[in-house]
Amino acid sequence: MTSTFVEPDLNFDEPPRSVRSFVEMVREFAQDVVLPRAIELDQQAADDFDWEVIQAGHDIGLTRALLPRDLGGLGVGVIGVTMAMEELAAADPGIALAFGATMLGQTPVLLTGDPVLQERYLAQFSGPRAVLASNAVAEEEAGTDLVIPQHFADARMRTTLRRVDGGYLLNGHKRFITNGTVAAFAAVYANLEGHPGATGLTCVVVPLDAPGVRRGDVLDKMGYRNCLGGEIWFTDVFVPVEDLVGGECEGTAINVAQGNMARSSVAAISTGIARHALEAAVAWSGERIQGGKLLREHQMTARRLADMAVNVDAARLLYQRAAVQVDNQLPAPEKEPAMAKLFADRVAIETASAAVALMGSRGYMKEYGLEKVLRDSYGTRIFEGTPEALALSITECLYRDEDDDDDDF
Repeated sequence: MTSTFVEPDLNFDEPPRSVRSFVEMVREFAQDVVLPRAIELDQQAADDFDWEVIQAGHDIGLTRALLPRDLGGLGVGVIGVTMAMEELAAADPGIALAFGATMLGQTPVLLTGDPVLQERYLAQFSGPRAVLASNAVAEEEAGTDLVIPQHFADARMRTTLRRVDGGYLLNGHKRFITNGTVAAFAAVYANLEGHPGATGLTCVVVPLDAPGVRRGDVLDKMGYRNCLGGEIWFTDVFVPVEDLVGGECEGTAINVAQGNMARSSVAAISTGIARHALEAAVAWSGERIQGGKLLREHQMTARRLADMAVNVDAARLLYQRAAVQVDNQLPAPEKEPAMAKLFADRVAIETASAAVALMGSRGYMKEYGLEKVLRDSYGTRIFEGTPEALALSITECLYRDEDDDDDDF
């Protein structure tokens, strides 16, 4: 790194007493620690990673926010996590994703309710040193097919589990894995041998320093450059049976459940990106003079700003509704998180694009930071369900709800 990290004078010694106090703490961290370094870090080499910022985030509880208090966490629920993700993403979505991917890697262990597995893998997030986790689903030839259960039989999945005495042997290759090159462990999804496609999808927890694990190069991404995406190879990695999550061939249910839980957080990241773009556009339009008056006083600009503001608020309401439902329903709902993500992802791209257009040449220049926001806006459209996958999910829910209504008569 070329610059020196200066620890901000923030009081993070006391744990937050409520979701509100936690979100306020994260907002202060995002604005005082993350935002000043965002552009510089974005322009570093693809494999540069700012552990100092991650450590500062760990110190305020971002790596254990989702964990319940009896496991050493903050217990702020999905609603607290999503609101924190918006604050982080408004400063830098890459940092938001590094923490969000850690929570995603924790989720299968949480869902098991297995105290031994939880103690082995979740207790480390309460220690003084920052630790990250990852969720290893995607492969070179299997991405969206592992999100849509109807596609599992045809999925070209290459990561497999084979039963051996005392556990399993894991072989295969995972790609596009956020935190994969820096995480302590990964929740890995593999297909149990003897089952076609991904119909034997099974989740195991794998320490990434285990024999047979090899981490590949960091992928050079268009956006989200302040978190690392990479590849992981598994060659005859022994997985003890106690590190099996939920049971053989139970990976489908776990993957769907954690996806439904995560989509509101991804929608919150998109909302934070859109908010950043809106705030930049509002500031510029309130200063720039065109045709003898402020840009915001032109009717066309006013309409554009109004539409942007309405869309950002609507995206926020959708993700917060979804988060509250996830916190209060078992199993987590499918439709509302999918709707929140589908809408917020589009709002992020449209708002960032509109802000660049309003700022003209300044919006196009790296030094002003808005072109970074535009690049970042496309990231959330890809992970945790593409628009097409979300549309299938939402439509399936619409017809399922209709069938349920018919059964009431």
